[in-house]
Amino acid sequence: MVQERPVRVERRLSAILAADMAGYSRLMYYDEEATHIKLTTLLADAVDPAIAEHGGRIVKNTGDGFLAEFSSAVEAVRAAVQFQTRINELSIEEPEDRRLLFRVGINIGDVIVEPHDIFGDGVNIAARLESVAEPGGICISSAAYDQVRGKVGLEFADLGEQNLKNIALPVRAYAVVPDGPSSTRQAQGATPGPLSPPRLSIVVLPFANLCGDPEQDYFVDGVTESLTTDLSRISGSFVIGRHTAFTYKGKAVDLKQIGRELNVRYVLEGSVQRSGNRLRVNVQLVHAETANHLWADRFDKPVADLFDMQDEIVSRLANTLNAQLIEAEARRAERSLHPDAMDLVFQGKAWSNKGLSPEHMTQAGGFFQRALVIDPRNVEALVGTAQVNIAIGAGFLTDDRAARCSAAETKAINALSLAPDHAAAHLVLGFVYIFTNRAAQGIAECEQALRLNRNLASAHAAIGFAKFFMGRAAETEGHILEAFRLSPRDISAYRWMHTVGSAKIQLGLYAEAADWLRRSIEANRNFPIAHFWLAGALSLLGALDDARTAAKAGLALDPGFTIRRLRAGQSSDNATLLAGRDRLCEGMRMAGVPEG
Repeated sequence: MVQERPVRVERRLSAILAADMAGYSRLMYYDEEATHIKLTTLLADAVDPAIAEHGGRIVKNTGDGFLAEFSSAVEAVRAAVQFQTRINELSIEEPEDRRLLFRVGINIGDVIVEPHDIFGDGVNIAARLESVAEPGGICISSAAYDQVRGKVGLEFADLGEQNLKNIALPVRAYAVVPDGPSSTRQAQGATPGPLSPPRLSIVVLPFANLCGDPEQDYFVDGVTESLTTDLSRISGSFVIGRHTAFTYKGKAVDLKQIGRELNVRYVLEGSVQRSGNRLRVNVQLVHAETANHLWADRFDKPVADLFDMQDEIVSRLANTLNAQLIEAEARRAERSLHPDAMDLVFQGKAWSNKGLSPEHMTQAGGFFQRALVIDPRNVEALVGTAQVNIAIGAGFLTDDRAARCSAAETKAINALSLAPDHAAAHLVLGFVYIFTNRAAQGIAECEQALRLNRNLASAHAAIGFAKFFMGRAAETEGHILEAFRLSPRDISAYRWMHTVGSAKIQLGLYAEAADWLRRSIEANRNFPIAHFWLAGALSLLGALDDARTAAKAGLALDPGFTIRRLRAGQSSDNATLLAGRDRLCEGMRMAGVPEG
C-alpha cells in the first residue's frame, strides 16, 4: 500500500492588518440601512484605495470590519494612516455619536495561507490589538514597531505589555499618536486636538478605605493629602490640588476620562487596609491616556503612631514615584522625533538612574549637554550635568578628578543662581563640598535641601558620607539607615551600602564591611569600586583567594582603576580617615589591584 504524502501547508511571513468599526452594533440598532450604506461607502472610498495603493490585499470582510495582508509592515501602517485620515475627513461633519470610526491592529507573523483566508497566532494578535486601539486609532505590536520605527514619519506611544485574550504571552503594543508633528492629519491642516498634558502631571485619587471602619477615614485621607503635597515638591511636577481630587472620592471612575478632564498624564490610586496590628497600603501608578498600569507596590507597616507611620508611607511613596515618573517620561521622550530640552533632561535622568558606570554617566551627560545647547538656562539640565560630573569625580571613574568636581560646582552654583530654592541643586552642591574636603559646608547644603524637601533620602545619605570624611565613621551608618527608611528600594542603594562598608573598614570591622560591600554588589554588580573595596576588606580578613577574585571582578568593570587613583582622589585630609585609607590600600595591594 502506497502511503499518501501529507498535504503541504503554505506559510509565509506577512504584515496583518485587522480592523473593525467601533460601536457598530449600536449604530445598526439606531439605523441599519444608513449604517450599512455609510460603511460600504467608506470601504470603497477610503479603505480599498489605500490598501491597493500600498500593495496590500483584503483577505476577507467581517461584517463590521476586514482583514488585510501586506508584504511590508511599513506599507501596512502607511495604508492604515491613509484610510483613517480619509475616514476622518469624510465623517467630520457627522454628530459624534453617529460617526463611523475604525479601530486598527497591525502585527507581523508567520501565517497559514488559504485561497480566501489566513490563519495563525499572527492573525489573532492583530485582531486582539485592534480591540486595544482607540476609535479612529492604530495599535501595532512590537514586532511591527521594530520594522517601522523611524521609517513612517509618525510618533508612537508605548502602551506597555498587553495581556491579550487567548494569546499565551504578553505582547508589547504601540499606538500611533494621531496628531504628532509629522502625522498625516497635521500635514493636511486638520484641527489640532486639545493641549497635551504637562510633563509629570498627576492626580492622586483619594485612597480607598478597606479597613471596614469609617473612623479610619481620617488616616486614609491624610495619606492622600500628604502624598499630594509631597509629590508637588518633585521638580517640574504638576499635581492636581487635593480639593479637586477629592471630588472623585467614593465614585466609580474612568481613569481615561479623569485624565482628559484634568489634563494629566498619570493617575495614582491606592487603598489602605488594617488587619490586626498591621496596616497595608497598596498603590499603583496608571497612565491616564491608556489606562495601563506602569508600576505597583505594597507597603506593610505595624500599627504604632498613625501619624508617624503616615509620614513614613508618604515619604517612601514620594521617593519611589519620583524615579517611576522620570522613567515614564524618559520612555515618552525616546519616541519624540523632535525632542525639546526637557525631553532630553528626562532621558539624561533615566540614564543617570541606571547606576554609576562610565557608560551610564557618559550617556546621561550627553543628554544634559544637548539640553543645555537648546536652553542654556535650563535648571534641571544644569543640575543633571553637575550630578554627572561629581559622580564621575567622586566615583573614581577618572584620573582628572579635580576638573570634574570643579565643573560640578560651577553648574550647581549656576543652577542656584536661577532657582535659589531648588532642593536638588543644594543637594548636589552639598555632594561637591563633601567630596572636596569641605564636609561641614556640605552638611549645611544637605540640611537646606531637606528643609526644602523633607523626602530627599539622598540628603541623609550624603550627610553619612560627610561624617565618614570627617573621621566620624561610627555615625555614618545611622544616617544611611535613615535614608533607607525613607527610600528602601532607592536607585542609589548600592552606593549607600558601599558607604557603610567603607565606614566599617575605617572602624576596623572588616567582616561587617565585607557583608555591606557584598550587599552593594548584589544591588548593582556593575559598580566597580564596591568590588575593589571588598577585595581590600577580604585581604585584611586574611581571605586572599576571595580577595583576588573580587579584585579581578572590579578590574573587569574598570580596567583603569589603580591604587594611585584612589590616593589621588581622597576627599579629606582628616588623619583618622587617612589612616583607614592606608589600611584599605594595603589590602587592595595584597589582592592584586595595580599600584598605577
